[in-house]
Amino acid sequence: PAAVCPLENWLDDGLLQAIAEENNLSETAFFTPSGKGFELRWFTPVKEVDLCGHATLAAAHVIFEILGYSKQVIIFETRRGKLFVEKKGKSLEMNFPACPPTPCKLSEILAQGLGQRPIEVLVADDYLAVFDSEATIRAITPNLALLSQLDLRGVIITAPGTDVDFVSRCFAPKFGIPEDPVTGSAHCELAPYWAHKLGKNLLTAKQVSKRGGNITCEVKADRVLLSGCAVIFMK
Repeated sequence: PAAVCPLENWLDDGLLQAIAEENNLSETAFFTPSGKGFELRWFTPVKEVDLCGHATLAAAHVIFEILGYSKQVIIFETRRGKLFVEKKGKSLEMNFPACPPTPCKLSEILAQGLGQRPIEVLVADDYLAVFDSEATIRAITPNLALLSQLDLRGVIITAPGTDVDFVSRCFAPKFGIPEDPVTGSAHCELAPYWAHKLGKNLLTAKQVSKRGGNITCEVKADRVLLSGCAVIFMK
């Protein structure tokens, strides 16, 4: 779930943060019209973030379905540069910058926070901890107090999937998100990793949080295409 707040002009940052805190969802998206499309910002209940996938999907859905946007592609101007969302039938395809992770050493805080030692650790916007199986990913019960001590945004855990190419879960307690249900921005890190690992650019993914979600990922040069659907449940 993500909240979407269409604006005519930007409000004070403190007010935006207060609205996001009041919504108390992992993300609240705010947008205003701009020259070529829309300026887009995302806030957790605690702070503003540089990139969010599921709230971008939600914002695009509102623009297409409620505001009646007639063009095929929405251009969003964000802290991470231009993002593109294209309407393709019932799905929306998001075009985001890839964020390939690089190998790093396993810190004891990370190992203790996850309660398991991963077979590989990488770093990008988040720590990426790779495990051997989907069952391991589902079974992990993290120590969120320990994970909140880490220096990056959060922790992604991932493994090969049983009926998809890979599975994942995402924790960002420092940002007020104990576990994120479905995380588009994490797949900007996951897709390049698994594309290289599996030797293919079109991937099926499942985020195995309690709510769960399916994502189709395609790696194209320095971009990642993420496809999914959105449903409005409250207005």
